[in-house]
Amino acid sequence: MVVERRRPAPDTALGYLWQLPAMILLDRLPSPMVAVHVDGTLVYANPAFEQLVGWDRSELDAETFEKLPALATTESADRSPLYTALRESAGHLVDLVHSDGSLVRTIVSTSVLLRQDDPLALVTFYDLTDQLWANGPDAAIPPAFLEPK
Repeated sequence: MVVERRRPAPDTALGYLWQLPAMILLDRLPSPMVAVHVDGTLVYANPAFEQLVGWDRSELDAETFEKLPALATTESADRSPLYTALRESAGHLVDLVHSDGSLVRTIVSTSVLLRQDDPLALVTFYDLTDQLWANGPDAAIPPAFLEPK
């Protein structure tokens, strides 16, 4: 006997989006994303981020992740240097180290979680590697990745 476990189909397309679990949506997004807790724990990396840096999700832990980005960190008593650096790097060029040792040039977005007291920084990375090779280091940064004014 087959048991149907899906919820009933919603009446509208927007209703369909409302019922999708957030983790499924994050996994399906083509943009590389990570979530880092204030204590520095790498909470989440989506498949697009795994592909960007060449590391499998099982290999990506906080220790490995801290080796990937060359982020300028500032000391904070209540927040890890990695969490703080991700938030402060929004709109800036950041080099990630690929599993093969090559550099991946990226721009870090502002955190999707906007409040300063949010326990996570959820950021995306925009890969500029190909663009920088083609256009040089002064290539334009997409406006969506710049710090809001």
